[in-house]
Amino acid sequence: MAETIRLDVARYRPEQEGEPTFQSYEVPLRKEWVVLDALNHIKDKVDGSLSYRWSCRMGVCGSCGMMVNGEPKLTCATFLTHYAPGPIKVEPLRYFPIVRDLVVEITDFMAKLKSVKPWIVREDEKLVSEGEYLQTPAQLDQFKQFSMCINCLCCYAACPVVGLDQHFIGPAAIALAQRYNLDSRDQGNEERLDMLSQHEGIWGCTFNGECSKACPKNVDPAGAIQQYKIKAVTEWFKSVLMPWGKGGTK
Repeated sequence: MAETIRLDVARYRPEQEGEPTFQSYEVPLRKEWVVLDALNHIKDKVDGSLSYRWSCRMGVCGSCGMMVNGEPKLTCATFLTHYAPGPIKVEPLRYFPIVRDLVVEITDFMAKLKSVKPWIVREDEKLVSEGEYLQTPAQLDQFKQFSMCINCLCCYAACPVVGLDQHFIGPAAIALAQRYNLDSRDQGNEERLDMLSQHEGIWGCTFNGECSKACPKNVDPAGAIQQYKIKAVTEWFKSVLMPWGKGGTK
């Protein structure tokens, strides 16, 4: 195995460049090193001006998502040896505005995430003295896989619809909405369904499945969106066939 591997890293310094360029670095090729280790080596030993996000280095915080050889990856979980003998091209996540080097702007995503209310919504709260909201293991299993989303945004960088329609709410936000819809303690299902039944919500998805393939935590956003579509259609038929029911007119 070679002793070094070349990284071609996207650089964008808006005060001196009109568009991103690439800068090449030779880094040690160690079997235990991931792409994030290589970036940290560059930052600490070679070029302190390189900018990128990272935090936990444990696949938990979701902050180190980047494009590695054209694919969205968590760089803390992507080994250099997988790409030997190289080179490895490292770029910021696709479809997001670039702030600097490998750092992208995520304000729009945060607004979309907030819009689906990814938290437990209660119409009424019982008193603390009445005890906890208990769940069975089966009820927990209903939403557990969607709760593994870490908002790394790899699914957005993999989704062609995100690239075509800036208004599409996107896979992670919808998966997290479904996580709370499936939670037996939540009462916000109807409110989220009204919002996500718009074109920029579930109906914008073309079900190509790239979001689920890209997820480093094995969450299935494409599956969540299809579940949502079935729910929306079911509710529509109920409103037509049983207009006296909830949400219909008598």
